[in-house]
Formats: sequence, structure tokens, C-alpha cells
Amino acid sequence: MPASGSPTFDDLGEPVPVSSPVRVVSLVPSLTDAIETSAPGLLVGATDYCTHPPTLNVARVGGSKYPDVTRVLDLQPDLVVANAEENRPEDVDQLRANGIPVWVTSAATSVPDGLRSVRRLLTQGLGLTQPGWLVEAEELWSATTRMRMRAIIPVWRRPWVVIGRDTFAGDVLLRLGVANVYSDHSERYPRPKLAELQSQDVDLVVLPDEPYLFTASDGPESFPGIPYVLVSGRHLTWCGPSLVAARRLLD
Repeated sequence: MPASGSPTFDDLGEPVPVSSPVRVVSLVPSLTDAIETSAPGLLVGATDYCTHPPTLNVARVGGSKYPDVTRVLDLQPDLVVANAEENRPEDVDQLRANGIPVWVTSAATSVPDGLRSVRRLLTQGLGLTQPGWLVEAEELWSATTRMRMRAIIPVWRRPWVVIGRDTFAGDVLLRLGVANVYSDHSERYPRPKLAELQSQDVDLVVLPDEPYLFTASDGPESFPGIPYVLVSGRHLTWCGPSLVAARRLLD
């Protein structure tokens, strides 16, 4: 059963009445990586899409968007970790209705914003000491590079979806000197037609391998004559230990 204690508050301002949990379920792949790397053995469950760290060996509870809530409850966690953008409010509400505290992180709009959120989860939500990888990631990503090129960053096709304003991935690229041409769009994830994308004055198309798995034969052919780069979605969109290697690999 969930432990009781003086409540702290998650990123959305909801009280989380638990301190120093010992059985945690994560519904967010990047947070799974952050938690397991920082405190191995704390997690008892994670989604089917939680692929890192590679040594992770816990019960699986389905996808992030559609987790099997019954399976989560069967694990008797004293805390579940979720994200406002990746997880459905109805699943969070169902878990709370069953007496399970849930810590919901916000949708990060920048690298510093994401790292602050992860720090709060680890140190306040989980009662952990600040991990070394977090300090290193903050130092690495505090630096910015002069603008070198303009890019579009598709994250889905059929229909096409691209990175827009106020996104973690957009800020990652900005700090590497790559300006997102949709950074001023009214939506965080616009859905422009392909003809509009092809008409943009850009130097580069950035194609990550998640959430849509772009490959050399699936994606670049839609942008003839425009240079492209295939990147790891984990390094571009995950706010966790992968940020340490990402600075070198994406630069």
C-alpha cells in the first residue's frame, strides 16, 4: 500500500502524499531511464517502450498512452511517475482513485526546464541525492552555439507532424546552432501539408527514429534536394542520462 507522509507537489501542483517510495512504476521512458540510472532497483514496473537502461528488468505494464492500469495496481506501487504530455489524465485519475500517489511531470519547453523537472522528481518526489549525470548534463547544455542552419523536424508522417514552438527537442537543436523554422508557430506540434514543408527555405531536415521511425528509405525521399540527418529520438527528445552523450553525438 502507498506510504503516507507530508505531501509535496508535482509539476502540476497536485499533492503527492508519499516520501522516499520503495516501489515505483514509471509510465515515461525517459523518466524510467533517469530513475533506474540514479537508483537501480527502485522501479518495479515500466512501459513496454522503456528501453533504457538496457539492464532494466521489471514488469511491463503496456504503452505510455494506454497502460494497463490493472497491471500497475497489481504491482502495488507506492508511487507512479507520469508526464502531462505523454500520459492520459484519465489513467492518472484512475490510479489516484485507487489510492496510488502519482507524480506528473510537466511537458518541458526547454532543456533547463526539463532538467529542473527531473531534479524535482528525483530529489523531492523520490528522496534521492542529486545524481552526477544530472549535474554533468546541466553543465554540458548550458552552452549554446551560434546559429548555423535552419531546419524542419518531422516527428510523424501520415499525417506529417513537426516540432513547433516551446519544445524540448527544439531547444536541444537551438543550443546546437540549428534553428527550427516552426519555432514561432502557434502550436507545439503543427501538422503542415507536405507541400508546405517542401516549400520551406531550410538547410536541413532532422529525422528522429521516434515516435515515428524515420529511416534512410522512409522520410528523406519526401524532401528531394534538401540535406537530411537521421538522429536518435532518445538523444533528441529524452530528458535524462542520454543528454550527456547527446551533446557530443548531435553536435
